[in-house]
Amino acid sequence: MFQKFVLFVVALYFLAGCAAPVRRPAPRPTPPPSVVEPVSPPERPAPRPVIPIPPEILAPIVPPEIPKPAFPPPVEPKPVSPLIRVPDDHLPLFADDMDLESLETAVEKSLQYYRRTSGNGPFRMDDAQITVRELRDSLTDLLEILRSGEPEEVRQAQIRETFDVYQSTGADGRNTVLFTGYFEPIMKGSLKKTQEYRYPVYKAPDDAVTVNLGKFRDRYKNEQLIGRVKNRELIPYYSRGEIEDQGFLSGRNLELAWVGDRIDLFFLHTQGSGKIELTNGRLLQIGYAMSNGRPFQSVARFLLDAGKISPQEISYHAVKGYLREHPDDLPELLGHNESFVFFRVVEQGPVGSIGEILTPGRSIATDAAVFPRGALAFMRARKPVLDKEGNALSWIPFSRFVVSQDAGGVIKGAGRVDLFCGSGSEAEMLAGSLKERGELYFLVKKRANGGADQRNARK
Repeated sequence: MFQKFVLFVVALYFLAGCAAPVRRPAPRPTPPPSVVEPVSPPERPAPRPVIPIPPEILAPIVPPEIPKPAFPPPVEPKPVSPLIRVPDDHLPLFADDMDLESLETAVEKSLQYYRRTSGNGPFRMDDAQITVRELRDSLTDLLEILRSGEPEEVRQAQIRETFDVYQSTGADGRNTVLFTGYFEPIMKGSLKKTQEYRYPVYKAPDDAVTVNLGKFRDRYKNEQLIGRVKNRELIPYYSRGEIEDQGFLSGRNLELAWVGDRIDLFFLHTQGSGKIELTNGRLLQIGYAMSNGRPFQSVARFLLDAGKISPQEISYHAVKGYLREHPDDLPELLGHNESFVFFRVVEQGPVGSIGEILTPGRSIATDAAVFPRGALAFMRARKPVLDKEGNALSWIPFSRFVVSQDAGGVIKGAGRVDLFCGSGSEAEMLAGSLKERGELYFLVKKRANGGADQRNARK
């Protein structure tokens, strides 16, 4: 039975292999597209007539202008004056610790100066322009008040009613002024070089050229250079070391006199004038002629920075003592200050920068670029009470009227004033000890049309 079934399956397989393949009908060919007749476009309607639009409709819509806040135009800052007018209720007490005669002498020197320079000025104080005539009248009016013999209270009231008072803003803008002192040294010397007198006092050399820079640019007003010409170029003039230690000016017949103390000669340079007692007893008065144009460098500061002198003992006397104790170091120590001063012989002295003789205790040196020359001023500070050796025993406040009659190489700006203390050893001790902060005021006669009120109306 099983064999029959197998034979039946084999027979079916054989018959399937012999059967004809099944053929699928071929696809019908795609008939070509029928021709489409072009269709004419529809007729456009006739254009509508253009209706003009009023221009005010086409104009852009502008929003209403918003008013701008009324800010004032920018104002350039007004330069700060070195002198600011003091309100009447803040004026100092004008007490004077010196005699009237010395003030009269000092005032007369300024009046002589103003007679020669009547065309100079005006000078700016706060927002006011002060004329030479006003400065001159201020001097004479003060003397009239002080000579009146009125009680002190009356004279104080008269000064307040007569003058506008301007205070120096100082170097810090807070009215602080540093007061120092200077003096006229008296040295022994000779007109000829000897073994004892071998250090020369030079007059101004003819190859030293002064250039006033203000003549070239307004911004360099009151500035100058001093040098010499080499190969058609202006170069710095010889330094102190080149003159004193290398002899660059020797043999040119520039010696006014010879002195025997190099240290005293150095301080003669810093003071700017002095007297030389010659071998025949005659006094040779010499004054400042010009400098070599090199910057002044403080020997005291040099010793302080080098640790040679402590801050607690630094003073004029300490510096001078150190120099005497170290003679071998003088070329280095003195040469640190490259500034060198040339002198001239004068009939009387000492002569200030206004060309007049200075009055001890009354004449001050100020910066002429800041304060008017010859003007009446009032100072308040402290002064030392000295023993015979020049040591300060105590300090006491003082105030007095002074007159701006001199200048100094290191007296620059509104915060520096040098008080002329006189001649000789006592003046040297006082000047060497004075280094105090104080206040400086200038007095100007009020104008008949309202004085400072009229001037300040422009503020």
